[in-house]
Amino acid sequence: MGGRNLTFRLLYGLGFTPWDGHALARSLTDLIEGGTLTPGKALDLGCGTGDNAIYLAEHGWHVTGVDYVAKPLAKARRKATGKTVEFVKADVTQLSSEGVGDGFDLVIDSGCLHGMSAGDREKYVREVSAVTSAEARLLIVAVVPGSSSGVRGIEPAEIERRFAPEWTILASGDEPTLDRDGTNPARHYLLARAGGPSSLR
Repeated sequence: MGGRNLTFRLLYGLGFTPWDGHALARSLTDLIEGGTLTPGKALDLGCGTGDNAIYLAEHGWHVTGVDYVAKPLAKARRKATGKTVEFVKADVTQLSSEGVGDGFDLVIDSGCLHGMSAGDREKYVREVSAVTSAEARLLIVAVVPGSSSGVRGIEPAEIERRFAPEWTILASGDEPTLDRDGTNPARHYLLARAGGPSSLR
């Protein structure tokens, strides 16, 4: 992750953060406000300046936001004053060894996995599985390959392949809130730990 880490540090240093400040993903607000999940422990991967994490905390979740760039985390902490959110500088490919905790009931990824290399994606799946509860839900929002953002993107078939057999895709669909100009099509994927109860679908 070293090269990617340097790239994001540079972009934050320059103040060029086109991924920051967009509207919350519709799939996230539907999931949280839909009444099917009981608030518990949530983990926000690649949390940036904390908008998703703060939103979850405002809806009763105990949230840990993770990013490996210090500058957005500092801003996130300022924005989250008075909220039940902890922001941790950590690598999402090493979650189980970097003190972020475990037993998470919900994991949110809005724009993290889709930029990773194949090797880091494999580690990501392993680490997310290691820190989640047996009945966890995972919401991934990602651009598709070929978008104008320059991000690698990820195909639905790769999501299914990488997360099987430990996770099952419950739902997926377009995510227009993240595509401002029609050139960065995004999708969301809601996954559940395999073997968990179906009542939360």
